[in-house]
Amino acid sequence: MSGDEWMVVIGALALIVTVNWYFFFSGGEAMVATAGTGGRQELTIAVDGGYAPNRVRVARGAPVRLVFDRKETSGCSEEVVFPTLGIRRFLPAHERTAIDLEAPAPGSYEFTCGMGMLRGTLVVE
Repeated sequence: MSGDEWMVVIGALALIVTVNWYFFFSGGEAMVATAGTGGRQELTIAVDGGYAPNRVRVARGAPVRLVFDRKETSGCSEEVVFPTLGIRRFLPAHERTAIDLEAPAPGSYEFTCGMGMLRGTLVVE
């Protein structure tokens, strides 16, 4: 292989590593839900090429409302799934969709798009 071909191979590998890190390991800081009406914890999650924030912290023992604000029309983000909670909800484009959870048990609950490419985590402490 020539030097130019090696540069293309190295560039492609770097791109693959970056994409995998973004989709699977870029957890970041968790956003804490705020107290809403009736003691319900509320947080809005923007859906635009990913979830922002993609880590949400809530206190145990109180109901939770997550509002998914879908700001795009990508087919990948048209659904949110909480596999361990048995929740699968359609997210209309450019609309807000509320998902209410009644006092989840302590633990971590993953949520994904319907294709499993966009990922987030709900942490109940």
